[in-house]
Amino acid sequence: MAPRKLTPDEKGLVLLRNELYDGSWQAMLEDLHSRLEGKPYVFKLARRIEEDIKLIEKLQKIEEDGSVNFTEMLGD
Repeated sequence: MAPRKLTPDEKGLVLLRNELYDGSWQAMLEDLHSRLEGKPYVFKLARRIEEDIKLIEKLQKIEEDGSVNFTEMLGD
């Protein structure tokens, strides 16, 4: 898969993943699902959580399927 430029939303989620969840998509998804269920959560998002979850799952699949490292793309 050819590298592509990250959208601002994607870039924001990759930065949050790296800074708050030690680079783990899974930890980030668990945190967002906890927030939706009214359980304790790590941080508050300004955007709708459901949209972020869908985007995170998309980014996670791209990294897993295409050996893409979004952290390397943050400088774009």
